[in-house]
Amino acid sequence: MTKRTTLFARPLLLATLMMASPMPATPALAAAPATPEQVAEAALKEAPVWDGHNDVPEQLRDRRHDVLAGFDFKDTTKEPGEDIWAQAGKAGATKPAPKIDPMQTDLPRLRKGKVGAQFWSVYVSAGLSEQQAVQATIEQVDVMKRVIAANATDMQYCENAACVEKAWKAGKIGSLMGAEGGHSIGGSLGVLRQLYAIGVRYMTLTHFKNNAWADSGTDAPAHNGLTPFGKDVVREMQRLGMLVDLSHVSQKTMLDAIGTAGAPVIFSHSGAMAVSGHPRNVSDEVLDALKPNGGVVMVNFYPGYVSEALYQWNVARMAEETRQKALRPDRPDLGKANMEAWVKAHPKPTVTVKDVADHIDHIKQRIGVDHIGLGSDFDGGSVGVVGLEDVSAYPNLFVELARRGYTKEDLKKIASGNILRVLKGAEAYAAAHAGDKAYESATTF
Repeated sequence: MTKRTTLFARPLLLATLMMASPMPATPALAAAPATPEQVAEAALKEAPVWDGHNDVPEQLRDRRHDVLAGFDFKDTTKEPGEDIWAQAGKAGATKPAPKIDPMQTDLPRLRKGKVGAQFWSVYVSAGLSEQQAVQATIEQVDVMKRVIAANATDMQYCENAACVEKAWKAGKIGSLMGAEGGHSIGGSLGVLRQLYAIGVRYMTLTHFKNNAWADSGTDAPAHNGLTPFGKDVVREMQRLGMLVDLSHVSQKTMLDAIGTAGAPVIFSHSGAMAVSGHPRNVSDEVLDALKPNGGVVMVNFYPGYVSEALYQWNVARMAEETRQKALRPDRPDLGKANMEAWVKAHPKPTVTVKDVADHIDHIKQRIGVDHIGLGSDFDGGSVGVVGLEDVSAYPNLFVELARRGYTKEDLKKIASGNILRVLKGAEAYAAAHAGDKAYESATTF
């Protein structure tokens, strides 16, 4: 072979060898990052929403006086928008029936909202006598159990965490009861035990008013938090396995209850006071105490608690109403006209899903994502948040959180993972104390 031939042969040989050898693998194109919508959807598919507070039972009482004939939970958009008993059956009634906002909850919208479990609030007014409150609470438990039984294809009555998980696997909405206000036990630990026996799995220690053993966050202090009996209420609730709910209570009551508790506590529908200063919210001092307790703040959607601007606007409006009445008590027509002018000059602030997300952000930054849940208060006053109009809208909040950098695992904890852990913790505490004697209270009549 000549030199010239050799020179031509080498490139040919190299090319042949290259063709015979496998080519290096081309790196696969990097997968496109998931969108916020995709992150939220994936999270809610694995961990459906478990909401801490919905007032459908209150709606049934206000609109229907707990009479379910004709009630269709598959479509509450057709529910009468007023108390159907305000006129009917009341001889001599002269005032028109008070208007009520449309209901925010029904089964199709719960499905659209990815709701897998719900604490239904068996709320009764704190203005009732203790004995009336006990009866009314039992009636509210009864009416919600009847709704659940009538919709057994979609709903599963539950009294524990295992039942909720079983309901999820069956594609049903796990349905538990929560009593809103310690007046529901009528000052009796015996009644408390019986509420647990009929399925109540949390109790809010107060509502808008103090009771005989605990201070509310929206009433003048009377007890400096919890009385000794109030602390026994907390202890007995935890001995039973009933969650101690600290929404509505004063900051001192919160601290007293957390200090007394041996198991995690909850706030079924509250926000962060650092974001909005309304006393219904939770201060940083209380958040710091909650972290070692292991409890959870289920963030509320009630506009006046969510937005500091709206909270201040409401206070200013009430002050102006008082001023107008004082200026011309003889001319309510002038007062009304002046108030209309005031509102026109001071437009009501708008509250959006981003404001709710701000509360979640603060709690996460202060004590971590393990202490956050959701407690909407739908059908109990949470009307007017843009993007969170009814129970179908939870995914909007999860998309907003994903935009802010929350991971799928973060969102799963907020949706239901944290409250599932807390209820299991309460149940484990009760199991460990199953041999303890019941706390006792003397009968009062």
